[in-house]
Amino acid sequence: MNKWILGARPRTLPAAIGPVIVASALAGSDFNWFRAALALKVSLWLQIGVNFANDYSDGIKGTDTNRIGPTRLVGSGLATAQSVKFAAFISFGIASICGLWLAILTSPLLIAVGILCIAAAWSYTGGRRPYGYSGFGEISVFVFFGLVATVGSFYVQTQRITLMSFIVAIPVGALSCAILAINNLRDLNQDAIAGKRTLAVRMGDAAARRAFVALLVVTHISALATLKPAALLTLLVAPLTFSLARQVMGGTSGAALIPLLGKTGKLQLIFSAIFAVALAIQ
Repeated sequence: MNKWILGARPRTLPAAIGPVIVASALAGSDFNWFRAALALKVSLWLQIGVNFANDYSDGIKGTDTNRIGPTRLVGSGLATAQSVKFAAFISFGIASICGLWLAILTSPLLIAVGILCIAAAWSYTGGRRPYGYSGFGEISVFVFFGLVATVGSFYVQTQRITLMSFIVAIPVGALSCAILAINNLRDLNQDAIAGKRTLAVRMGDAAARRAFVALLVVTHISALATLKPAALLTLLVAPLTFSLARQVMGGTSGAALIPLLGKTGKLQLIFSAIFAVALAIQ
């Protein structure tokens, strides 16, 4: 696999795709394919940008020295720190161009939102006080890849913000958090040694596993909380959800959790697609 595709971490990209799919379905007759496409590009390139930024920051801090997860470019020596940093800036730049285009079409307030998103993406593991090293990563992911991405994608197509746009953002955000949670569970011991106090490190192994399962439960419950009968369709992915929960609670750890990261991303993509269908047929 090309090292830059590897560095972009494709398994995490469903976290960027899900919000746009769900928001576009909720938009209904106001669906605008061009603005939805721009929103998708913003979301995807922000996700890719934060992945490269994390690779760079963790690499230069030595956090990835004993990494057991997917290969990181800087930590493994596949690419120089400066080239990975440049890749992050390029990604953020593409996201900014698409976001600026959306701001011109809708509201200049989106420029401020975009700046905040990029600042949050960079400071997750970058800077003097990266909040990802203090256990606030899941909160940030829920806010930016749940609420902001979903409500924002809905807004750029409909020019309005509704209570339902926030409600449908909850399962999307919960699954995005689940992707990060299982990633941090896998790296718990190595992160603790490196001084990276993720939420998993702070909670401990057993509680981190329960938190992951809780996120899956919240996902299903919040989808049904829309009170749309067709939302019952999301239960079609319950077997995959149960399988993930069973394996995590069964003690799967270390490198054995790597395939489960991919399955969690798969769950988000399938769940979002089914949830979108449920919203669209109402």
